[in-house]
Amino acid sequence: MELRFEDRRDAGRLLGERVRARAAERGWPDPVVLALPRGGVPVGAEVARALGAPLDVLVVRKIGLPGQPEVGIGAIAGEAPPLFDERALAMLGITPDELGAAVARERAELHRQEALYRRGTPGPDLRERAAVLVDDGLATGVTARAAVRLLRDEKPERLVLAVPVGDRRATAELRAEVEDLVCLSEPADFRAVGLWYEDFDQVSDDEVLRALADLSAPDRLRPVRHR
Repeated sequence: MELRFEDRRDAGRLLGERVRARAAERGWPDPVVLALPRGGVPVGAEVARALGAPLDVLVVRKIGLPGQPEVGIGAIAGEAPPLFDERALAMLGITPDELGAAVARERAELHRQEALYRRGTPGPDLRERAAVLVDDGLATGVTARAAVRLLRDEKPERLVLAVPVGDRRATAELRAEVEDLVCLSEPADFRAVGLWYEDFDQVSDDEVLRALADLSAPDRLRPVRHR
């Protein structure tokens, strides 16, 4: 099925309906929505509303191809080492060492966003909960994969990935890494996430902060386990 969305909120409302049905069908325990900023946040906000669940963010940064930063060939999440698309690196003849400067820039931006969005608060305790990871789409899948692997270490009861649109190869590969994957549309001629939105303008920091203020404050008061 191929869909085209008006904007991220439209995509989030449609995705939220599907996610709510899947949650009821499979009995997801105490879900929390974790959106990838910035583009995933408007989508995640609508999914959180549909589920009646709190919204939080998981900051992950894409590592772009030199000269073409929009083409993701790697990603970083938390303080974990970079995760690279090894197939893409081999095809392009690039080594991870050659991407050191890009990794450093993205690590700095990751820290900036975490400080701004989280304001010193820790992430939610995911034990005995369904962690619902949301983004605005899957292209190579490397960013989502870095996020999934970081969340897996938090030991959620159920790990779910939900996106409005995705490349077929990326969704097939990621299905093996989560308990549930919800994707509304997997076009045969995917090419890029933005092609499936009428409005794909950049999301601002202020939009992210407003969404978090509206939907996440009570959950950020939950007890957090000590590491």
